[in-house]
Amino acid sequence: MLTNHPLLLLFAATAPLTARIAAQAAPVPDSNVDACTSIMVSRGASADGSVMITYSADAPFLPKLLHHDGGDHDAGEQVDLVAWEDDRVRGQFEQAAHTYAVVGLINEHQLALGETTTGGRRELVNRDGLLDYDGLMWLTLQRAANASEAITTIDALCAEYGYASSGETIAIADPDEAWVMEIIGRGPGQKGANWVAARVPEGCISASANMARIGTFPLDDPDNWRYSKDVVDFAVEKGFYDPNGGAPFSWRDAYHPDPTPASKRACATRVWSIFRRAAPSITLSPDFHRGVEGAEPYPLFVEVDEKLSVRDVMALMRDHYEGTPFDMTQGLSAGPFGSPLRCRGLGFEVDGERYSWERPISTQQAGFVMLAQCRSWLPDPVGGVYWYTPDDPYTSCFTPLYCGITRLPEPYVTGSYAKFSFDSAWWVFNLVSNLCYDRWSRVLPDVLAAQTENEERFVKTMSAVDRAAAELMTQDPELARRFLTDWSCGNADRLFEDWRELAAAILTKHVDGYVREGGRSRSPGYSEAWLRRVVADEGKKFALPKTGPEGGGDH
Repeated sequence: MLTNHPLLLLFAATAPLTARIAAQAAPVPDSNVDACTSIMVSRGASADGSVMITYSADAPFLPKLLHHDGGDHDAGEQVDLVAWEDDRVRGQFEQAAHTYAVVGLINEHQLALGETTTGGRRELVNRDGLLDYDGLMWLTLQRAANASEAITTIDALCAEYGYASSGETIAIADPDEAWVMEIIGRGPGQKGANWVAARVPEGCISASANMARIGTFPLDDPDNWRYSKDVVDFAVEKGFYDPNGGAPFSWRDAYHPDPTPASKRACATRVWSIFRRAAPSITLSPDFHRGVEGAEPYPLFVEVDEKLSVRDVMALMRDHYEGTPFDMTQGLSAGPFGSPLRCRGLGFEVDGERYSWERPISTQQAGFVMLAQCRSWLPDPVGGVYWYTPDDPYTSCFTPLYCGITRLPEPYVTGSYAKFSFDSAWWVFNLVSNLCYDRWSRVLPDVLAAQTENEERFVKTMSAVDRAAAELMTQDPELARRFLTDWSCGNADRLFEDWRELAAAILTKHVDGYVREGGRSRSPGYSEAWLRRVVADEGKKFALPKTGPEGGGDH
């Protein structure tokens, strides 16, 4: 423990002040920043044959890394549902006779779920439903053993308890398949939901980012496409679709019509960027995400040019559109140090003209980001890996948690959004990120070096861990789970300590605009490009007289 750490001592000395500041700045959720990104990778698109999904849970809250033990339950037993976004009890539910163990958003059978909110028709929200999307996912993970069962369970739970959220895209993975499922309610007072689910073809990936992605689909291909029984008839009844209009039924057009230019920019740009990096050969046009009238939406699936490793998929979640015309680290808006930070809200108006910042895949308001890896060739407790990081993935580091573990690392279940804590992984990772944002180009290299060192070590070590744990499973499954638990939690604890040390090292090296190296401090100032922008905008204010003795310098 870093009990004598200078940052710890500083916060201890100012505790009353920080408490007053925290009280004055109580968090107020902003619905405009609730925006998530998911990638679905089929077995044939991954380098090692695993199925992978990602989920960036983006909102101003400290999420809970959850664990459910699973087991047998008495008939009629009731359970309070408290999901990861807050401590509010959503309602009481009848417990299943048997539930599966869950770590984060992956269960003991390597079934994993992620999501992204798509909105859709507001008149279809049923506020009387007991299941918000997070509770729906949490109960499904406890009750379903594979992707097919998950789809069936989601449908059944919505029918029994009512679905309360707006439109959602749910990413689903098991060791064999990845699916993308889009779901929306049926309106006030009506239980059940309308939905359509598509299996990601082998060799392909899909991506979702707060905008409905499924358009037309076959009604006679149950191996690859499933849907609620009256998904078309309900749309006809409500006037969302005219079967005599000459156009085939489109889920997107019926239930999520008329995306705005602002939503296309904030949402479709993320899908475009994931696809351009995973399949550059298809050269997708930016026209749709720039709001060009008549431009076609992006395909639901793309075939990857090269198969993706787990670190490749992590890299897809670390993106500010670098190297494109929309690169957030370039231009005046990036400031003197090329920072991709854009404070909310995204839209703004100047002199009657409307504008919007870019919304990146990797964003500062991420509560957590996960990558679930499902591997069919290993026993389930060993095959499922929940790669998890609090906060912005670009400036944070994934740690692997096997799905067969029996406890969670303490720093990752500690903390409150209302108060900073050096004992909380969420707060420490946020500290490093926020130290990085203000001086991005200077601080980022040290963060990326620590990130790469840790993640590459995890990947290299895991092959030996996999072999040892798989062998142990044949001899002593309980000992195997203990081994996986100790390894997973031990790595997470060490990473947390490394990140606390990194925060201290960054502040020490970059204090007060200086850069300390080799025991000496230097002041690198600003780039010539930035100084030219300053001179062009307000050069007269800083200009020195052209006559008289030369002045200037640091004083």
